[in-house]
Amino acid sequence: MWVIARLTPFFGLDGGGARDWQVGVAISLALIGFGLAASAAGLFFKAKTTVHPEAPEKATTLVVDGVYLFTRNPMYLGMLLVLLGWAVYLGNLLALVVAFVFVLYINRFQIRREEAALAANFGEAYVAYRTRVRRWL
Repeated sequence: MWVIARLTPFFGLDGGGARDWQVGVAISLALIGFGLAASAAGLFFKAKTTVHPEAPEKATTLVVDGVYLFTRNPMYLGMLLVLLGWAVYLGNLLALVVAFVFVLYINRFQIRREEAALAANFGEAYVAYRTRVRRWL
């Protein structure tokens, strides 16, 4: 995102450094994102199940409480908020594209695989959870 912002200053909002409002919004988004992801990871550790995104089939517990009541992917949502915060700080509209590419990539190459593994591991319990809680928000 930083490289994009540097190479495309004509997409910038401010013609230079970040404005006060940008810094405030960026920090807020990043803190919310980190908090959301940390809270989700903490629930996984409490449940003694894997947080490893490359091994969803090793999940031993279906975590459906805490932040998982509102989103099925709070760790990815947290990462997205951090990316959005960085884009706001950079003040470059084209840098926002990276956040949207992240969503497309994560949906296609990570979340689909995780959902299949969770459905195989937890069957109807996961299907019921999927119907109650949205993927992102």
